[in-house]
Amino acid sequence: MITEIYTYPPFAIRLWALIAISLVNTTLLLWLGLTILLNAERPTWGVWLSSGGMLIGSVFFISHTAILGRGITEFSPSINLWWYMGLLAAAALPFLWYVVMLWYNGYWVSRHSALHRRQRWILGVSICLLVTVFVLLMVANPFPSYLQVLMMTINPTPDLFGIPILIVIYGLSVLINMGGALDTLWRPGPVRRMMGEQARARAKPWLVMASVMLLLVTLLIAVVMIGVIWTAYGIRGVRVGGILGISFVDIEYAVAAFDLLISCCISLAIFFQGQAITQYEVFTGKTLPQRRLARHWRNVLWLSVGYGVVMSTILTYSQHPIYLVIAMTILMVGGYTWFSRNSYRERERYLNQLRPFLTSQHLYSRLTAATTPAEVDVTQPFEALCANILNANVGYLAALGSLAPLVGTALSYPSGRPTPTGLTLDFRADERTLVMPVDPVRYGDAHWAVPLWSERGLIGVLLLGEKANGSLYTQEEIEIARASAERLIDTRASAEIARRLMELQRQRLAETNIVDHRTRRMLHDDILPRIHEAMLTLSALNGQANEAIQVLGSAHREISNLLQEMPIRVAPEIARDGLLESLRRMLSKEFPKSFDAVAWEVAPNADETLRTLPALTSEVIYYAAREAIRNAAKHGRGDGLAHPFRLVIAVRCEDGARITITDNGVGAAATRAEKNSNRAEGGGNGLALHSTMMAVIGGTLTLDSVVGQGTLVELSIGR
Repeated sequence: MITEIYTYPPFAIRLWALIAISLVNTTLLLWLGLTILLNAERPTWGVWLSSGGMLIGSVFFISHTAILGRGITEFSPSINLWWYMGLLAAAALPFLWYVVMLWYNGYWVSRHSALHRRQRWILGVSICLLVTVFVLLMVANPFPSYLQVLMMTINPTPDLFGIPILIVIYGLSVLINMGGALDTLWRPGPVRRMMGEQARARAKPWLVMASVMLLLVTLLIAVVMIGVIWTAYGIRGVRVGGILGISFVDIEYAVAAFDLLISCCISLAIFFQGQAITQYEVFTGKTLPQRRLARHWRNVLWLSVGYGVVMSTILTYSQHPIYLVIAMTILMVGGYTWFSRNSYRERERYLNQLRPFLTSQHLYSRLTAATTPAEVDVTQPFEALCANILNANVGYLAALGSLAPLVGTALSYPSGRPTPTGLTLDFRADERTLVMPVDPVRYGDAHWAVPLWSERGLIGVLLLGEKANGSLYTQEEIEIARASAERLIDTRASAEIARRLMELQRQRLAETNIVDHRTRRMLHDDILPRIHEAMLTLSALNGQANEAIQVLGSAHREISNLLQEMPIRVAPEIARDGLLESLRRMLSKEFPKSFDAVAWEVAPNADETLRTLPALTSEVIYYAAREAIRNAAKHGRGDGLAHPFRLVIAVRCEDGARITITDNGVGAAATRAEKNSNRAEGGGNGLALHSTMMAVIGGTLTLDSVVGQGTLVELSIGR
């Protein structure tokens, strides 16, 4: 299939290597170009340009392979088409690479950046030189055909000291383009995407090496072009217009040597670009790299090398095309089998990593146990997430919003690592944000924050440190971490609310039994005998009416005290008078002297909004506010305050209802007492219960306290 001149071992081996490398480069460039375009977050003009540059490079190597397959010294009309396409690609690719580097490094992000001010003149000069090169090719020195180059009959062209001006301008254009590309990599401009600085820093070595390889390639091409011109025009003793004094074998030997060297340099440049594209998503605009993209890149590398070696061997040494068909069949089946095997292994690996999250937490067994239900421990799956799936050095999982009182303190990895104070203060995120950078000093060596969401909004945050191997997190890893962390928080909160309600139910059942037993005992053993005695006394009418009255009065007091000890519902009062008025009445009756001053800050529309709440919601808020006021009255003064003890109750209804109860007491001591309180006086049940009840109705109870600065309890319910 190849001309007979290549059957000699030196030429055959060199041709085999050339065709193999050319096929490898064609495959890799075609795959990278399509991958950039199909995986881009938004198909901007920069993405199209990056993808187009890769595809133009693949067209160049398609023409290169076609010429090699026909034989360098063979000519046919179709060869000219491939020849012209290769020349155009070689002329345009250095400029395209320079423009892509400008786009990627933020040249068009801001006109006032140092990069834009520094590069705008270089870009202008580069455009002028590129236009000049194409003008010279079209006018001063029309594109030589492949036959002209083969026969060394190139048309005369203006020169400078024996070197054609076209070659001088092309070489200068290449130097400016590659120098500008290297400058943008060393001193980039502003970033256009989240985590862009990190991706740039990690991809920079690969892109720099790719630029250096491309610079070397273009210089080698210039050397080859100069050699061809000098040979054609009689420099160094060769006669103009022919090939006298030099054989085709010598020409092919020299051209093949340079071609092999140039192709190897281009292969290295493609490999460096592929590493940057697949490892750090440098041209697709995605925030995080995708593990599957890096895995597919490795597969394509092996597949392209195998494909190039096999096809080149058959093209070089075989004489019948049937062997190509057989080889393609084997490669197709083998490649697909390999891909299926890798996909299956990847699936198994993900299942093994997710196994700790898929195992049962035995929630029903915990809730129905004879003893007090234990809290659900999610430490083990959280540690498995950080260690096995993410390979993170540091990790924190904290709940926010309505689930924070149910989940409790934040989890930390490694186990026993102290949780930073104020871990979730002022944490805000957009629902579209997958991951965002945070200050490692403030957040305990954590560099990344993954917001966690549910139907109610932001429910938590997963904070992660750097990976143990120093690489970036992949998009798949962050998506798995996000889903797993949301499930952990939801499981912990659901189990905790079920545990508290189960504990409350058992407590209420016990209280009901005790109250019923006491009622029966007192009525049967104490009250009824006294009433019977009073009846006997009165019936005697022996002047003992006073004694009967005393007995009945005592019985009356016993019954009255018993009724006072039984649970009291104020729902009818709240429905009649409103939540605000009920709170005011409760505060004046139960805590008349507990505070030196009480201030009410009520929004104008607050009372009307609160009256629209369902009866159950109003009752839950009432008891939660009562418990907060009771705790402030009981613990806020501490051992004594030097200033007047003041209580402020603020009611706002901009988006739902929000009641804030603030005191200027001792602060943290009161907070500890509130958190440790399981039962309140007068039938209350502590803030732990009330936070659970607030969660049941779709609200939140948050507690904040600072030593010496008082305590704040906020009750909120959405619309």
